[in-house]
Amino acid sequence: MKKILIASMVTLAALATGGCAVSSGQSTVGQYVDDATIATRVKARFAEDTQVSAMRIQVEALKGTVQLAGFATSQAEKDRAGQLARATPDVKEVRNNIIVRPATNN
Repeated sequence: MKKILIASMVTLAALATGGCAVSSGQSTVGQYVDDATIATRVKARFAEDTQVSAMRIQVEALKGTVQLAGFATSQAEKDRAGQLARATPDVKEVRNNIIVRPATNN
């Protein structure tokens, strides 16, 4: 139940922050919707995975290319995020720009 709630929250956040305007470089509203769907699918996979933090990693999609950014606490988390993104339907390419920064107790 908790995973479903988190996935729902991530989906709503992605839709709310996505806006309605087509951004520069996209040719059609349909492509924008496709990219928003891809980004939402990737975030949902992160939310369902126990190794990846959906809250610390941002996902952007443009014409099927997914860019990952944010922070991971280990190289394994960064690698897993890339694997999950690549395995998502309609993803053509993944640019994994996640920075590995071990968790601190501050």
